[in-house]
Amino acid sequence: MRISAPARVLARATAVLALTLSMAAGTTGLLSGTEAQALPVTDGSFAFSGDEGDWVSGGQSYAYATASQDVLNVSADTTGNGVHLSVDGANGDWWYLDLTAPSGQTLAPGTYTGATRYPFNEPAEPGLSLSGNGRGCNTLTGEFTIADVEFGPQGYVEKLDASFVQHCEGGTTAARGEVHIANPAPPAELDLGLAVALDGTASTLNGKATLHGTVSCNKPVRVDVSGDVTQVKNQRLIRGSFGTSVSCTPGTPTAWTATAVPTGDVPFQRGDVEVEARATATDPDYAQPVSVSETVAVRLKRA
Repeated sequence: MRISAPARVLARATAVLALTLSMAAGTTGLLSGTEAQALPVTDGSFAFSGDEGDWVSGGQSYAYATASQDVLNVSADTTGNGVHLSVDGANGDWWYLDLTAPSGQTLAPGTYTGATRYPFNEPAEPGLSLSGNGRGCNTLTGEFTIADVEFGPQGYVEKLDASFVQHCEGGTTAARGEVHIANPAPPAELDLGLAVALDGTASTLNGKATLHGTVSCNKPVRVDVSGDVTQVKNQRLIRGSFGTSVSCTPGTPTAWTATAVPTGDVPFQRGDVEVEARATATDPDYAQPVSVSETVAVRLKRA
């Protein structure tokens, strides 16, 4: 029976928790950098086999490729410390492979010896872990070789050619495999621009301040514009917040208008106010939030 993706995530999390509890309390291996969102592999393959008696492979051979309708997803730590591969085989198999350099180092071509189980490897040790189909090592030793690797922004993996050898529980039997990934050049990161117009209005009817401006972007995205307005009038401090959302299209600035409601019983009035504005959006290619801000003096007129 094929296990759904959420079930696989739960199964791996449960296995990691169980194995973590079985580790000695003195374990000091830590994750190196933030792992970015995994993205589909456009062109890639993953294969491994094991000796008779190897626990993870069961002494069998496995091979997966995007050309065979197997789904491969890959991500890197944002610091470039390591890569993380997940495989969703068309036949229902599921596997994970983690390859990381020692803490503080960027994964680069070369052979990494003395690897131990990721993410519990000591900071000075490389990290390695092959697991899946309900099997994984409690402790492991091994090594891996990076023939080629290229990173883009936000944990994007453009290229990876690597091989590995993994021994479970200090045994001599091993699982041996390799991975090859060729993705397109990474998309540009989201670039946001924010402008606040230097004029606005103060309503004599309800005391609200209306502001406007533009946002710009290099890819289509929904942008949230928000901020705070502060005015001092007759020794009284008047404050309010505003927020709105607009759909930004590359090539031309997109106009926004928002209204700030005073928090007290004193209305906004004609004159100067300080506006602290923020524009926030999520990069559609990297699923990362991007924000820009601007603080300007705006002159309100009666409306």
